[in-house]
Amino acid sequence: MEDAIALVTGAAGGIGAAVVRALGRRGMRVAAVDRDAGRLDEVVGKMAADGLSVEAFPADVTSAAEVEELVDGVESALGPVDHLVNAAGVLRMSPVSQLADEDWAATFAVNTTGVMQVSRAVVSRMVPRSRGAIVTVASNAAGTPRTEMAAYAASKAAATMFTKCLALEVARHGIRCNVVAPGSTDTAMLRSMWHDESGPQATIDGRPDAYKLGIPLGKLARPADIADAVVFLLSEQAGHITMHDLTVDGGATLGV
Repeated sequence: MEDAIALVTGAAGGIGAAVVRALGRRGMRVAAVDRDAGRLDEVVGKMAADGLSVEAFPADVTSAAEVEELVDGVESALGPVDHLVNAAGVLRMSPVSQLADEDWAATFAVNTTGVMQVSRAVVSRMVPRSRGAIVTVASNAAGTPRTEMAAYAASKAAATMFTKCLALEVARHGIRCNVVAPGSTDTAMLRSMWHDESGPQATIDGRPDAYKLGIPLGKLARPADIADAVVFLLSEQAGHITMHDLTVDGGATLGV
């Protein structure tokens, strides 16, 4: 993977930043993408100080025009994109009866449409080169119902199936597309769901009142755990794997 070019969206977030760091440590040149330019500069600055080849490319994945400009800019500055990681994501929690239209739309704009637009722009350039690998970071909620998470779960389910359909279409060009489905991971997004210091243990123990199982391994995932799975699916060690959905949740969905 050394000297390959990767584009990672959601790079200022917990999982996205971990993916950028993991790829940079393997000698890759990484285009770190996020709409939060300030936070992105902070994350990229720390990685550059550590000697990693990472550059910031602020962009909003919900804008088709920005996405096209982004991919053109990355390929002009760094070279042909070999690997794409769709890690941008948002969470808007609400019971369906109280779910605001704008929250539903915003969730799908980032988690689903953003995945489509970035994947489309990147894969259109990969096809003539007959190489490339894409990983979409979805969620174990894509296949397991969760209370107050209908928009998030539905958007991640759509992104998962989109990625698999794309994989089928581009397989003849030697391009692989896979999904990593994290469970509860120690990030700002998960912490936003907690109301007090009992949050971490309550997540591990589960919530019978919300029909949510705990985590059999007895711990939260680290962002690095998710990044390791992403790196594997991008690597040649996974060279014969495509259309796969790799769940990384400590057993929380019982292997389903």
